[in-house]
Amino acid sequence: MQIRTIHPTDYLAVDLLIRAAFTPTAFGYGNEAELVEKIRLSKEYIPELELVAVKNQMIVGHGLLSEVSLVHEKDQTIGLVLAPLAISPDTQKQGIGSQLMHELEARAQQLNYPFISILGHPDYYTKFGYVPAEYYLVKAPFDVPTEAFMIKSLTKDGLKKRPGMIQYPSAFNE
Repeated sequence: MQIRTIHPTDYLAVDLLIRAAFTPTAFGYGNEAELVEKIRLSKEYIPELELVAVKNQMIVGHGLLSEVSLVHEKDQTIGLVLAPLAISPDTQKQGIGSQLMHELEARAQQLNYPFISILGHPDYYTKFGYVPAEYYLVKAPFDVPTEAFMIKSLTKDGLKKRPGMIQYPSAFNE
């Protein structure tokens, strides 16, 4: 299997993958493919942080990190948010999501981002070191279960003395 940066020729396959991955879940499909399209058109999009997993010449996984702001009074820190991480239903539980997460985090560290925030399943993301964001006094701008809104520092002091609220780009609100 290969993890690589997405190519524009992959967009249709990724759209179909995202729909297939989220439709059978407990929460169902929530316009994640449309969110990806909006993020790609935003200034918060970093092409090197959109990855695909390819197995037998088929795209079986996708992950996207984009910029968010952590705001406290007049202080603002730019970090990242994972949205979404999607694995083809017939290849789940094979470590593809883990490989995508590790590569996304490595690239984010190379680009000197201090943190990644996630709204997701705590049983899955805690194994990568994500903790409830409230641990760092970081809040979501909307009501969300505390255990599902998580964050991970990518640097030694990535979240020290940085309480505040995550502000998502407009792509998340449209």
